[in-house]
Amino acid sequence: MQKSETSRVAVAGLGAIGRKVAEALDRGIDGLVLAAVSAQNPDKHRSWLAGLAAPPQLLPIGQLADVADMVVECAPAALLRSIVAPFVMRGKTAIVLSAGALLENEDLIDLAKQNGGQIVVPSGALIGLDAVSAAATGNIHSVRMVTRKPVQGLAGAPYIVEHNIDIERITEPLKIFEGTARQAAKGFPANLNVAVALSLAGAGPDRTTLEIWADPSVTRNIHRVEVESDSARFSMWIENIPSENPRTGLITALSVIAYLRKLRAPLRVGT
Repeated sequence: MQKSETSRVAVAGLGAIGRKVAEALDRGIDGLVLAAVSAQNPDKHRSWLAGLAAPPQLLPIGQLADVADMVVECAPAALLRSIVAPFVMRGKTAIVLSAGALLENEDLIDLAKQNGGQIVVPSGALIGLDAVSAAATGNIHSVRMVTRKPVQGLAGAPYIVEHNIDIERITEPLKIFEGTARQAAKGFPANLNVAVALSLAGAGPDRTTLEIWADPSVTRNIHRVEVESDSARFSMWIENIPSENPRTGLITALSVIAYLRKLRAPLRVGT
């Protein structure tokens, strides 16, 4: 891609994250233009889109790859494949926030490799993925993550429903899950994309262990990560302020915007 070219970006999903990414692109990011968006309920967003400086096309998911060079996936996990596949099979880029769904669609990585496409998983609501990636070039001994979330941030998760956990009755911190990142991705597809991103950067989804706590005393999504490797021993702690969607931190959208700005930045910091 020549630096003089403008890349067309599509945003799939106009929830709390998608809207912020679309607004940032509309305000202007060097070398990028917001070409199209897609939403499950198009009529709900028409007036908001009309208020943008340069309203993009509002298209079905299946048409986004026809008009854009890259897509930012901000949609429910079940839609991941239908969003990502058309882009990577054409040698284009898909920026994926539903990282957990990648574990159910790992063949998309092979599809991207075969066609010269790329799948990007941004840092999202986690810190330190650069350090984890660097450690993974050597030998990682263990990766452990402990997540504490406000009770309502876990409402409706398949694991909660399957195990008949009445979260409304939780009055003190309660550990509701312990297992691997792969298991967490299945049980909490809208809640634990951070754990999958961590696992993909480091030791893998079957060697990354996770605890999930429902904690009525907290108002933020809290993640603590501890990594042991042959090159370093380190820990990370982050408290994310929830967006309008209690399952998602405000910083998630900002991490996507930061990634997009890096694409043409004269100075890039971090791997």
